[in-house]
Amino acid sequence: MNKMISMGLVLGGIAMVVMGILAMDSFNSDVSRFFTGSPTDRSVWLLVGGVIAIVVGGSGALITAKQDK
Repeated sequence: MNKMISMGLVLGGIAMVVMGILAMDSFNSDVSRFFTGSPTDRSVWLLVGGVIAIVVGGSGALITAKQDK
């Protein structure tokens, strides 16, 4: 995997995690949590997608770094 793509995935994943955390603190998520006991699907998917992107990007960067040696 290309280093630039890997770093882009890591940065995009970090942005998604931040957006997910902010979405969990939103009014919509508070209302959803009041009635259902869980946050909105959007905030959960942002967090899950962000973590997956960070893991894939980080592992791609490590594999690329090992191949360059």
